[in-house]
Amino acid sequence: MRTLKAIFDFYLDASIHVAVAVISMAGVTFHLLGSSSDIDLLGFIFFSVIVCYNFIKYGVEAYKYLIVSNAYHKVIQVFSFVSFVFAIYFLIQLDEEIWVATLVLGVLSALYAVPLLPRAKNLRNLGGLKIYIVAFVWAGFTVLLPVLDAKMPLNWDFAITFIQRMLLVLVLILPFEIRDMQWDDRSLRTLPQVLGTKNTKRLGMGLTLIFFLLTFLKDGIHQLETVLRLVLSVLLILVLASKKQIKSKYFVIFWVEAIPIFWFCMFWWAENYF
Repeated sequence: MRTLKAIFDFYLDASIHVAVAVISMAGVTFHLLGSSSDIDLLGFIFFSVIVCYNFIKYGVEAYKYLIVSNAYHKVIQVFSFVSFVFAIYFLIQLDEEIWVATLVLGVLSALYAVPLLPRAKNLRNLGGLKIYIVAFVWAGFTVLLPVLDAKMPLNWDFAITFIQRMLLVLVLILPFEIRDMQWDDRSLRTLPQVLGTKNTKRLGMGLTLIFFLLTFLKDGIHQLETVLRLVLSVLLILVLASKKQIKSKYFVIFWVEAIPIFWFCMFWWAENYF
């Protein structure tokens, strides 16, 4: 039992779970485009997310961003280095336009954790800004890159999908913000710190409603997409409405982050059995 728990904790701590969630969102985009998933792109996204998240979680606190003293963190660091090698391997299989988009998103991700100048703040510590950076980068990796990979135009429907994805990520972040409110530095000015828990939940529900209604602004509306976005919206509202669960350890880092995985599975199941 202890071995299973250790494996499960490593799965969460090494950012494997969040990486699966991100490629699930990318998989949903491929479904919406009517295009087959590109294994090279999904592989690149998966391993790059592991590298990026582990660097943000552990690297920024390490000496010169590399030297960690904790033995458990060293294991995660080695895992991250291996993931970096795989990320580079998959990246070189992709087109140059994806390299350019990745460079822009990568710079944003780096500035999120590392300040541009020695005495400057990183984007993570700029009050109220961090969640919007995360939402933009997630939307870039899970909407822009699949669209570029599928050689689709950056048209109106792309813009709506990109905005919807940003809204979805913002809503998914809110339970983390609520859970961490008591530990976050006041200078971060997170939404729960500024608005309070109840108003943050209400904001999340409002964003969820906008996320769903934007579907009807698309030029091409598919019944399956509408139904599954409705199911996802109901699930998000139920999560935001929860009280005690939202502050429990595994509810947020496992179940909330599993929502994109569940969403992708719904698309896969509906398209294969209906």
